[in-house]
Amino acid sequence: MTRTAPEPHSPSAPADAETIRVAVSTVIFTLRRLPGSDAVQVVLPLVRRTRDPHEGQWALPGGWLDATEGLDAAASRTLAETTGLAPSYLEQLYAFGAVDRSPTRVVSIVYWALLRADEITDGSVENVEWFDAAALPELAFDHNEIVDYALWRLRNKVGYSRIAHGLLADEFTLADLREVYEAILGRRLDPANFRRQVENSGTLIPTDRFRTGSHRPARLYRYNQDVELADRGPLDARH
Repeated sequence: MTRTAPEPHSPSAPADAETIRVAVSTVIFTLRRLPGSDAVQVVLPLVRRTRDPHEGQWALPGGWLDATEGLDAAASRTLAETTGLAPSYLEQLYAFGAVDRSPTRVVSIVYWALLRADEITDGSVENVEWFDAAALPELAFDHNEIVDYALWRLRNKVGYSRIAHGLLADEFTLADLREVYEAILGRRLDPANFRRQVENSGTLIPTDRFRTGSHRPARLYRYNQDVELADRGPLDARH
C-alpha cells in the first residue's frame, strides 16, 4: 500500500481572507551511518509534493487538523498517513504563522520526533525520502526555517536532558551514546571527559553485559527510566 502526502497548503483550501486553516507538521530525526564510514549523521524524512503550490518540491510530512481531534493525535495520524512512521518520542515544537508563508492563511503547529533505527520500517513509501538534516535542498514554504529551528532545539536540549537516548537501542555502550552526541552537535567529543560526565549524570544504569568484537569488551548500559527523556514542564501530565 502506497501513501502520498495530504496537501495542507493546497489551493483547495478556502480562499476567504477571514479563514485561517490549521495544519500539523512533524520534523522526525533519526541517525544513519554514512556508507563506507564510521560516522553517523542526523537525517529526516521528507515528502515530495504532488500538486501546486510547490509541486515537485520536498516538504515536511503533515496534514490538516481535524476539528474533532487534539494536536497530538493529529501529529500521530498525519505521520502514519504520509510516512508510515510511529516515533516513540513526539513533542510540540512551535507554531509557525507568518502571513506570507502560504498562498492561503495557514498556521502550522509543528512537532518534532525522535526515531530509533529499529523503529524504521523496511518498506519504502511512495514520495518519501530521507535527507541529511544539515544539507537540505530548498524545501516548500518555510520548511527549511522549521528544520533549522528543530535542529537548534535538539542541540540545546541534548545538553541538559537525556533526549539523545531517544535515538538509541534499549542497551548501548558509552561509545554509542557519544556517537549520538557527536552527530547532533556536529563535533568530536573527548571520550574520557564524556564518560566522566555521563556516568555522573544519574541517567545511566550499567548492566552486567558486554559487547564483544575486535576491540576489548565494552559494557552495555540502559536508560534510567526514573529520569524523563526531556523536561516538558507543567504540560508533562497531559502527554
